[in-house]
Amino acid sequence: MATLKVLIVDDEPGIRSGIDRILRNFSVDFPFINEAFTFELIEAGTGEDALEILNTSSVDIVLLDNKLPGVQGIEVLEHINQKNIDTTVMMITSYASLDLAIKATNNGAYNFVPKPFTPQELKTAVEGITKHLYLQRMTKRLNAEGKQIRFQFLSVLSHELKSPINAVEGYLRIMQDKQAGNNLEDYETMIGRSLERIRGMRSLIMDMLDLTKLENGKKKREIAKVDLVQIARLSIDTMTPMSIQKNISMHIDSDEPCVYMNADSSEIEIIFNNLISNAVKYNVQDGSVNILIGLTGNKIKVSVSDTGIGIGEEDLSKLFQDFSRIKNEKTKGISGSGLGLSIMKKMVEEYYHGSVSVSSTPDKGSTFCVEMPLNY
Repeated sequence: MATLKVLIVDDEPGIRSGIDRILRNFSVDFPFINEAFTFELIEAGTGEDALEILNTSSVDIVLLDNKLPGVQGIEVLEHINQKNIDTTVMMITSYASLDLAIKATNNGAYNFVPKPFTPQELKTAVEGITKHLYLQRMTKRLNAEGKQIRFQFLSVLSHELKSPINAVEGYLRIMQDKQAGNNLEDYETMIGRSLERIRGMRSLIMDMLDLTKLENGKKKREIAKVDLVQIARLSIDTMTPMSIQKNISMHIDSDEPCVYMNADSSEIEIIFNNLISNAVKYNVQDGSVNILIGLTGNKIKVSVSDTGIGIGEEDLSKLFQDFSRIKNEKTKGISGSGLGLSIMKKMVEEYYHGSVSVSSTPDKGSTFCVEMPLNY
């Protein structure tokens, strides 16, 4: 378990001991963290004592009463803010007022808990501040490592998950109230649209999981002899329902019936899935997709060509950036996370020391080419 140090600042011994009893055996756990948080509790009866502790030791959370003898709680908070002390403050006071709340918030207080409070109210407040502290420190760590994924992640979540969830909820409420009629057939369009939204959300979540595994280096790899032609056929089977809707034909051309290399089959499948799904999604009605797999010297070469809408010269450089999507009138209504090509390129380069290139002509189609050494 992780332990957070909590400083209880209150001039009433009964309040301090009461908080101690409530939190002594209390722990906080969330689905997205690896271990529960417990609390190490220390006490201060005056603002002066609190300042001495804060200046000489590390404290994670301060439960701070404002009405103190001598140095007031708001002055302790101002000191924390001025000295940029890495701690999170929650005011606990029976003298709460709007002016105090504004002043405390401006000086960085997380929230207020008014006296008197029940044990459950205190536990709920501490649970909230613990979650806030965890996320705040994770953000600082990511920023310190030069990662900007958090900001992009939040942007994608708000746009790509919130909108479809709201749409599905709206359809469900219409069905619940039977607004379109009493027969199941009356809701087929809504059901179909809801399923499409859910498929999009699932695809986004899987892409994010793949990206997370790549970024933190924790993806478990199982290297074995795999047949690229067979995996390409599996990817074609996966994309067939989508291709049927647009009457798109898909073909494999290969130098040999089987083309083998040592690789992780799940990684190769991700590479093919991204290439072929893009070729289908951005294709035109009655179009075609051609997958070429062959050997060039000591390299495996895979190219996927389509007869789709193509990509303008100004957009080619953006294709492989995380969360990047080409937005124009032609791509309107085509869903995607903007992660697939980025993940595919990272895998090819980092895992197989290969390369990815693309050539495209607007309104005629695109060709994506992947080259990987046989013995990487």
